[in-house]
Amino acid sequence: MEHRTPPPIALALVLAAVVVAVQALLVPMFAWPAANLAPRDLPVIVAGPAPAADAVAGQLGSAEPGAFEVSRAPDAAAADAALRDRQAYAAFVVGPDGVSLHTASAASPAVAALLTAAAQQLGAGRAVPVVDVVASDPDDPRGAGFASGFLPLGLTSMVAGILLVFLVRSRVVAGAGAPAPAPATERRASTARLVGLGAYALLAGLAGAAVLQLWLGLIPGDYLANAAVAGLFALAVSAAVAGLGAALGRPGIGLGVLLVFVFGIPLSAVSAAPELLPQPWGQFGQWLPVGAGATLLRSVAYFDGAGSAGPLWILAAWAAGGLALVSVGRVRV
Repeated sequence: MEHRTPPPIALALVLAAVVVAVQALLVPMFAWPAANLAPRDLPVIVAGPAPAADAVAGQLGSAEPGAFEVSRAPDAAAADAALRDRQAYAAFVVGPDGVSLHTASAASPAVAALLTAAAQQLGAGRAVPVVDVVASDPDDPRGAGFASGFLPLGLTSMVAGILLVFLVRSRVVAGAGAPAPAPATERRASTARLVGLGAYALLAGLAGAAVLQLWLGLIPGDYLANAAVAGLFALAVSAAVAGLGAALGRPGIGLGVLLVFVFGIPLSAVSAAPELLPQPWGQFGQWLPVGAGATLLRSVAYFDGAGSAGPLWILAAWAAGGLALVSVGRVRV
């Protein structure tokens, strides 16, 4: 039977409709979380003597019900220790001279700014002093550089995974319509992809940390530790996309793009905080590679690894799952 290709005008109209449909999905996915930023069970601490601290905790709860998850600390030193351990974003410390606000702006400059404004309402006309216990990098006080520098690593890692599926396989396997490749050829293709993923993760980690820390000065901490985080993040994204593509073919590539780009970036809260996004989407974003990677890098760079266990295991699971799928995947794309 003769194969007929669609007329050029019909094809152009279909492509235009598909692009508009994708646009209609992307715009709300990126705009909706950003337009609905507000504290939702945001962890904060109230420290100080019981009667006065109870009053401050009550004010926080009544001013914005559901906005804060308040825990208690006996004094400022205990509150500061909890901030350094990433147990909360800020502490309202009640002392003889009134209330002061202790923040950890390195955890989220957006949250620190929000709470600084909120604290002034507790001052009863008196300016509330602010102490930044774990400050953002002085070259990036609002955190915009961190977000803008981190997200491209996720996008390039997604592209690396896609290229390894398409290009490595095309060099090993004949074109479409050819007989199924031999098992030995499949194993060589899988091995080549695994080597490519490992090399990419190593180089991406070293280069990513060098740019963010040594060149731009956007993050502090130990360079090799930051490079290890960036490399693990790059491996988690690239291996997940490559693994889904190797196992499911083109639909798997599409699923990987959804998880990394369409859902992963807007729900990552890299420029805000998970507790500022509508729930449960804020917490869901932390189970995806971009959200977990941003949280892990902040923990390692600013907090000496405090709060890193959860995102570390999440990235490791994405990386291991992706590598396993690459090893066994046999779908031709």
